This record gives sequence, C-alpha cells and structure tokens, in this order.
Amino acid sequence: MTDLYWDPFDEEVDADPHDVWRRMRDDAPLYYNDRYDFYALSRYDDVESASRDTATFSSAHGTVLEFMGPEPLRQVGLIFMDPPEHTRLRSLVSRAFTPRRVADLEPTVRDLCAEMLDAQRDAASFDYLKDFGARLPSRVISALFGVPPGDQPWVLEHIDQVFHIEPGVGMVNDVSLQAQIELNGYLTEQMRARQDVPQDDLMTALLHAQVTEDDGTVRTLTLEESTTFANLLISAGTETVGRLLGWTAVLLAAHPDQRADLVADPSRIPNAIEELLRYEAPSPVQGRWVLQPVELHGEKLEPESKVLLLTGSAGRDERKFPDADRFDVHRHIDHHVSFGHGIHFCIGAALARLEGRVALEETLARFPTWEVEHDQAVRLHTSTVRGYSKVPIVVDT
Repeated sequence: MTDLYWDPFDEEVDADPHDVWRRMRDDAPLYYNDRYDFYALSRYDDVESASRDTATFSSAHGTVLEFMGPEPLRQVGLIFMDPPEHTRLRSLVSRAFTPRRVADLEPTVRDLCAEMLDAQRDAASFDYLKDFGARLPSRVISALFGVPPGDQPWVLEHIDQVFHIEPGVGMVNDVSLQAQIELNGYLTEQMRARQDVPQDDLMTALLHAQVTEDDGTVRTLTLEESTTFANLLISAGTETVGRLLGWTAVLLAAHPDQRADLVADPSRIPNAIEELLRYEAPSPVQGRWVLQPVELHGEKLEPESKVLLLTGSAGRDERKFPDADRFDVHRHIDHHVSFGHGIHFCIGAALARLEGRVALEETLARFPTWEVEHDQAVRLHTSTVRGYSKVPIVVDT
C-alpha cells in the first residue's frame, strides 16, 4: 500500500479525506505513518474499543499529534488526564453541564439565535458562520462562565487563533502559542477578580469547587487549575460547535430535499444533528499514547507508540453504518463516536446538541432555503478540528 498516505497536517487530503480513510479501513486498519511516526485506527470498532481502554491508550501524553511526547502533560486540562486524576476532576467539572443546567439554557440559546438571525432578515446574503454559527457557541459558553459581553469578541478571536495551524508544525506556532498565552492571562485575571468579588457564574464555581484526593483530603482547586479548566471548556465549547454549524449549512444546502423535510417536520431535527455529527465529525482525530504492549490486526504495538483514533473515519465505517457515505437525516443512529467514547466522552455534548438543534430550528424558521457561495467559503484546517471558518450563503428574502 505504498500509494496510501494520510497525515493530519496534509491540507490537500484533509479537504476530502473520506476516500483515503475508506482505503485505510479496508486495507490498512492499523495504518503507520513513518514521516511523523504514528499509527492510526480508522474502523469504528477499533476506535470505540481504544477509547474505552485507558489502561493501554493514554491521554495524559497529549491528544493532539504535535503536542504528544514521552512526558505526561501537566495542568493542561481534563482531556489530557487519565484515571484516577481524570475521574476525580471530571465529576467536578461535569457539574457545569448537568441535564437540568443545560435544559435551563434553552431559552437563552433561542433568544441569542433569534437576535443574530433576525439581524440578517433583510440581507440577500450573509456569512452563516461569521455572523451566526461561530458567534452563538462563543456567546453561550462565555455567558455561562461570566465573560463580560464586551470581551466576548476578543475571546472568540483568540480561540480562533489558538487553533491556527502552519504547514509542517501544526498548532505549534507563534500565532497559536501567543493567543494561548494571552487567553490564559485574561482568564487568570478574571479568576483573580472573582477571588475578591465572587459572581454567579462558572468561573466562581470552579474557584470554590472541592476535590477529594486519594487520601481523603478535601481541597479546592488552585487558581491555575481553575483557569486551566475554564480555558479548556470555553475553547472547546466554542470551536467544535462552530464547526458543526458550518457543516450544517453546507450539507443541508447540498441536500435541499432533506432540508425541506426538516422544514416540514422540525421534530426530525434532533436526529438530523446526529447524522451531521456522524457524517462530518467536527473533531475527527484524537491522539493516544500506548502504555503497554497491545496487538492489533496482527501487529504488536510497543509502549510509547503514538496512535491516532480517527473518529471522523469511524462515522463512515460501512461495518457500522450501512451505505455510510450517504447523508440521510432520516437514518436511525443508535450510537456514533463523534463526541468520543468512554471516560473522555465530550463533557459538553448535551450543550452542543442543544445549540445545534435550536440553531437549526431557528434558522429553518427564517430561511427555509439557501445556497452556499462555495467560491467565497473558507476551510479551517488543524490536525484535530475540521470544517469551515467562513460559509457565505445566499438566502431567499
């Protein structure tokens, strides 16, 4: 299979990786890339199984290829932790996304959608992402954490820059690192202000949250830990939902008959969101570090191997989803792995689903048809996130 090549930095392949991923699933289910020294699992069952097996496949050494290395990462977020540390802290952070708290957010999400979409009612065209899709999750998560409205555009701009990628080095570049430093500094100052004057928001809640250590000691999170969690949740809660909404605009424009079905019957929208997530996963690549020998597809992987779990490929695996390359909002989906699986299942999945559903309901109520100006659309490319940064659309007014 010398002509089969994939890596997460290749923008040409990333533009439409599904044929390459299909060939990997069929002919190289344990694919090895010697240029960047990593393995990749592309089949649904393999991705799901590895996601559950944290004793073999560690997240503590990084989940983004360019950051992965032999030393565990420290104080950089829940997604880069293994049990037992992950177990303790996830239970704490999950309080931010309880079913009741998420459900209570629906009126706020709907009001924000109405505000931003109504502003475009008289426009013949607008950028569905820049004017709406990217702003919505940023405003929702920022409001949850208490980011002042006047600061929210600055925060969104810096989150976009954090995900900036450069050929050959990925997100390890000056633009990304500087944005991360500035964003972390901003959130640290916000946290410090709440130490003096607590507020009714999640930043304050993190500062006062208590963690029980293995020896039974109860403590509150440090300022650094609180800031790290806030940074992770605000960034992740902004970026991936924006990609989901970008794919929503593109794919429904490409399937106008299915879009019309959703207009006629909005009760189908929740299932449509699941199909959108399966068909084009906003975060299609998750890295893991091998801790102990494991045999996969007749080959033994040694400790310290890097393995990429291709959730984006798993969603198109014909072994799990019949006729997987067909987009179908009516498809019955019992489970997909686009939010991850196991202990690292996306902690904000319920919020993402809520935002996706309400955004699509409100969009279709105002704009039942649209076309994408593909010559003006701009793709976003990183080693772990895939989608669009600009999706100009022409609407019927």
